[in-house]
Amino acid sequence: MKIRVGQGYDVHRLEEGRPFWLGGIQIPSTFGPVGHSDADVVCHVLCDALLGAANMRNIGYHFSDKDPRWKGVDSKLLLAEVLRMVRGAGYELSNVDVTVVLQEPKLNPHIPAMKTCLAEVMAIPEDDISIKATTSEHIGFVGRGEGIAAHCVALIFRD
Repeated sequence: MKIRVGQGYDVHRLEEGRPFWLGGIQIPSTFGPVGHSDADVVCHVLCDALLGAANMRNIGYHFSDKDPRWKGVDSKLLLAEVLRMVRGAGYELSNVDVTVVLQEPKLNPHIPAMKTCLAEVMAIPEDDISIKATTSEHIGFVGRGEGIAAHCVALIFRD
């Protein structure tokens, strides 16, 4: 059995009046992340961790922010395409572990809905998806409310 691990990291600036998509669901907020796509940082770190584990470069390589096809795209579609690529290379997803760093809004009430949504997109059990939220204790760009960051580790395998 071949086992591989990949990690992802992403950040997005936050801006008033933007929708806040995270983990495939919309979070109630007066501000949201800015990006070429819908700026869903959880979907983006999942993509990068999976692509890294399969040695397939990164999300920007496959879905360039210079390409108008991806302008405003639902990041769940990007994640589904990444999984198609990874599975096409003969790998299956074992589990993922995501940490979101955000000062506010509080995310813990939304984690179950994110897990349900992502389990459907990735075609894995919710139990194989870990999502955690933390703050940066008012330090740095996240602490000042200027942005959001996320980290992810993904484990893939091939028999």
